[in-house]
Amino acid sequence: MSSLVTELVESGIHFGQRRSNWNPRMQPYIFTVRNGIHIIDIKETVKGLLLAKKFISKLVADGKDVLFVGTKRQAQAALEQYAGGVKMPFVTERWLGGTLTNFRTIRDRLKRLEELERLIEGGEMKNYSKKMESQLTREQKKIFRNLNGIRTMGRLPGAVIVIDTNREKNALLEAKNLGIPTICLIDTDGDPELADIPIPGNDDSMRSIDVIVRELCAAVSEGLGHRQTSDAVQSKGGDADGGDRDGGPRRRSTRSRFRAEGGDEAPAPVEAPASAE
Repeated sequence: MSSLVTELVESGIHFGQRRSNWNPRMQPYIFTVRNGIHIIDIKETVKGLLLAKKFISKLVADGKDVLFVGTKRQAQAALEQYAGGVKMPFVTERWLGGTLTNFRTIRDRLKRLEELERLIEGGEMKNYSKKMESQLTREQKKIFRNLNGIRTMGRLPGAVIVIDTNREKNALLEAKNLGIPTICLIDTDGDPELADIPIPGNDDSMRSIDVIVRELCAAVSEGLGHRQTSDAVQSKGGDADGGDRDGGPRRRSTRSRFRAEGGDEAPAPVEAPASAE
C-alpha cells in the first residue's frame, strides 16, 4: 500500500486545477490550496481507487466486462496498452453518440468493418473502380479508427471507466441513462455527481493516468482469474444432467443464469457500492 501511495504522489496525481477553475462539488476531495492550485487529498484518491478495484474485480468475476473511455491524448497510450492487454473494450479516438444507447447500430457498423476488411484481404477490392476503391478504403479506415477498440464488445458493458468527466460527458450520460455504473478519474474541475465511484486525481498527467489505468486493469486481471477458476470448477463438477458429483444441483455463474433466462439484450445494471469497506 505504501508503495502505491508513493507512486501516486510521484506521478503528481494530487495536483488539481487552478483555484479559479474548479467545481465546488469537488470540495470534499480537496486538501488545501498552494500557489493558487488545489491540492487533492491523496487519502480520497486511494479510497476511491481501492473501492473501484474491489468493484471491478467482483464485476469481472461475475462474467461482465468493463469499457474504458479516454479520448484525450494523455490517456490514449495507457488505455491501448493496459485495457488491450486484458482484452477489455476501450475508446481512445472519439466517442460516437449512441455507442451505448444505440448499441445495435454500432454493431452493424462493426459488421460493415469486417465486410470491408474481407474485401481488402481477399483482393476483391481490385474489382471495383479506382474511385469506389478509394471510397471504400477511406470508409474502412474511418470505422477502424473509431470502433476498433470495441469490436470485441458483444454486449453492453457492466461498467464504464472514464478519464476526465468533462471531456467524456456524453459517454457518462449514456451510461447513466442505461443504469450502467461509472468509475471516473476526476480532476477538481469535474463533476463528481457523474461518477458512481469517483477517483479524485490529476486527469491531465500521463503518469497519473498510467498508474490509475494500470491498477484498474490489475483488478480486471484478478476478476478474470476468478472467472476462469469458477468456470473450470463448474465444468468439472457437473455431470450430463446438470448435477454435481455428490448429486446436488450444479452452481451456475451469473453469466450462465443470464443466458438461461433468455437475456439477449443488455444485462441488468450493477449497483455500485456506496463506500469502501
